Amino acid sequence: MPKSAKYLLIGSTESYCGKSAVILGLAHQLKEKKLDIAYGKPLGTCWSDDRTDGIDEDVRFLADNLNLPQNRVLKTLLFLDEATISKRIGGQDTVDYRFELEQYRQVQGGELALLEGPGTLDEGSLFEMSLLEVAEVVDASILLVARLESVRSVHKILSAKQRLGDRLLGVLLNDVPANQLEMAQTEIKPFLEGRNIPLLGILPRSALLRSVSVRELVHQLNAEVICRKDRLDLMVESLTIGAMNVNSALKYFRKGRNMAVVTGGDRADIQLAALETSTQCLILTGHVPPPDFILTRAEDLEIPILSVDLDTLTTVEIINHAFGQVRLQEPIKVQCVRQLMAEHFDIDRLIGKLGLKSAVTLP
Repeated sequence: MPKSAKYLLIGSTESYCGKSAVILGLAHQLKEKKLDIAYGKPLGTCWSDDRTDGIDEDVRFLADNLNLPQNRVLKTLLFLDEATISKRIGGQDTVDYRFELEQYRQVQGGELALLEGPGTLDEGSLFEMSLLEVAEVVDASILLVARLESVRSVHKILSAKQRLGDRLLGVLLNDVPANQLEMAQTEIKPFLEGRNIPLLGILPRSALLRSVSVRELVHQLNAEVICRKDRLDLMVESLTIGAMNVNSALKYFRKGRNMAVVTGGDRADIQLAALETSTQCLILTGHVPPPDFILTRAEDLEIPILSVDLDTLTTVEIINHAFGQVRLQEPIKVQCVRQLMAEHFDIDRLIGKLGLKSAVTLP
């Protein structure tokens, strides 16, 4: 980038705080302000099998979604997998990644480069690519994304401020539960602002963003789709196990919303109860096909039925893992992120702090 370009590094206090989602919404707003932006993720954490092009999968998705030209997409320097870590520890990898990072400064064109940082403040330290180390090499300001589960979360933000110092441009609280929103606005915001930690956004928790598509569950479970292959775009917000008697199950299912229900293929009573409530897919274990009347009802209600070659415990573990590593690939999530950032993030204040004041006046 030319000397006049700015660098903004988006970091987080812990993994899966929603950095990619924040960057997607932020980049969309910046483009609407007519800013010429670049994007990169020096430390890759999401990779395809071949990795031949050196691009992290999150980077590929965001670059495509934002229609960034190739010269505005910065190459991933390394992928943080076990083999890479072992080579570094064993001395086979002696690359000076700080020197590699300096190449980011030589990309031509653009006004602002958004860089996605490591998952935590410490991740990448083995390669001299922790959040602060990356910021120092490329002379970047840091926007820190933090989850707010309770008032105790403030400790992590204060600790980050002590470590990051003046590099910390501001904080965004993400995934804030509804019962914590008022406290975040009236108590935490003034507290942080009084300690020179600008709070630039408070994003409320979204069930949609925490959801997983049926298609993703099919992929993760290596499942066979035996009904309604055309409805794999349905979004699952919760997981329910149908292992109780049918009366208890029906009461339980009625409390759920947009569920994936895991039950045995021989439990037609549970399957029918699930189909009559807010269920997005049935996941059947035990190699027992459902009876015809279940298939017919699922067809009518447009609810996919999946069959897995796994036991219930393993199935549940895989699904819980999928919920814990939610991705942004579905278009409905992209739209949700853009809307949340537009409503709850102070983009003009960020632009002003970056010294890009001319962009603020653009329509």
